[in-house]
Amino acid sequence: MALVIFDLDGTLVDSVDDLCNSVNAARAYMGLPPLPHDLVASYVGNGAPVLIRRAMGPEASEEQVQEALSFFLSYYREHMLDHTRPYPGVVETLETLHGQGVKMAVLTNKPQRFSRDLCAGLGLAPYFFQIYGGNSFEQKKPDPIGIRTLMQEAGAKPAETWMVGDSATDVLTARNAGVRSVGVTYGISPQTLKETPPDFLIDSMTELPRLLASRP
Repeated sequence: MALVIFDLDGTLVDSVDDLCNSVNAARAYMGLPPLPHDLVASYVGNGAPVLIRRAMGPEASEEQVQEALSFFLSYYREHMLDHTRPYPGVVETLETLHGQGVKMAVLTNKPQRFSRDLCAGLGLAPYFFQIYGGNSFEQKKPDPIGIRTLMQEAGAKPAETWMVGDSATDVLTARNAGVRSVGVTYGISPQTLKETPPDFLIDSMTELPRLLASRP
């Protein structure tokens, strides 16, 4: 039986506005002007510390970055469901795969507590047997430890495992773990898939069940 591992931000949920608003709230707290949303979005994908370090700029000291990060995490915890919603077709696809007995999990570089709270708040949590975040292991994606742990927990082999994401980070994570990768052409960082192409590309999550069925 297949194991499907999903990235979260940009793959299952459209969280750009809440992430960008929280980053700019942290910049305002530090006395800095806001950044354009498309620029902030380009910083997303490698975890909150990297996001804030990039958003603060090279002139910021490590102490300033840590202060901004602390504010960001506190602010985002209160506002992460203001505008964030599942992408079209995600809930229907999860329901279809769940009905087929497919094992599903989330592997994201977002902190685990935030990831679990977000999935619970949007009603997605029941579909997943596990939700791992960027602080669940010593290494974040693209290190393969998350996928390997999930395969062990699910009793799945590499040939049965799929990683679905919107960025090169997800593709590299799949490659490093020796599993198949699926890229979504929407999301936060789909442009990175041109340089690091996945095994398969889909324009909508609703295409995933058919893809899984056609590639045993």
